[in-house]
Amino acid sequence: MKHNETIADIRRRLREGATPEELIRWSGDERRGVRQALASHQRQTARRLREEARLQQLYQYERRLYAQGYRLVAGTDEAGRGPVAGPVTVGAVILPAEWHCVGLNDSKQLRPEKREELYHEIVSHALAYKVIHISAAEIDAANIYQVVQDGMSRAVAALQPAAQAVLSDAMPFAADIPLQAIVHGDALSASIAAASILAKVSRDRLMCLYDEEYPGYHFAVHKGYLTELHRQALEDLGPCPIHRVSFEPIKSMLKK
Repeated sequence: MKHNETIADIRRRLREGATPEELIRWSGDERRGVRQALASHQRQTARRLREEARLQQLYQYERRLYAQGYRLVAGTDEAGRGPVAGPVTVGAVILPAEWHCVGLNDSKQLRPEKREELYHEIVSHALAYKVIHISAAEIDAANIYQVVQDGMSRAVAALQPAAQAVLSDAMPFAADIPLQAIVHGDALSASIAAASILAKVSRDRLMCLYDEEYPGYHFAVHKGYLTELHRQALEDLGPCPIHRVSFEPIKSMLKK
């Protein structure tokens, strides 16, 4: 059978966005290259539709607030509550309503390079965002739960334009606007997921700078978490100024 369109032409049209009529016409094309191109197109379409559905679901909490008249909905989350060194970092962000950012997810579910990519997307499109680093000394002077609460309150209050409502990742805190704390919110809310990425990327970048300031601790590798590598560095070098002296094993090491 003679074909008026080359396989390269069909692949190009599939990339550009083929019409339903074209897809129907090509479905009867027996050429192997066309069948492969159509199968690939179908897989890509299925992935795109699944991602669109997932992103739609990520706005379930924001959508409820939009329906109540709150258009500037902030999300807030922290990174670094568990490490024994470095700051805890809080992010807060207001996304455009129903903004679909492909790949947006809980920062813990993303590869570092994807987090960096999404970080740039978020700060480029956000209506407002704020990142706050709370030092080890501040954590030691209070407690980690309290400083995270205070950091979230400060980060949200600093947003311009001001947030009308806020969603947080399982953390209630003082706010003058409606607040909903959602368990596993970084996986359930677009705004909280975006805030988690801002916090995680910002903190990781800072820990890489600390790696240069305090060589030998390998902060760029473990980001302050108590890995075997970090534990060995502590045994060899002792704590440095960014270690949290109220956290174990730093607290016990300093008593000896």
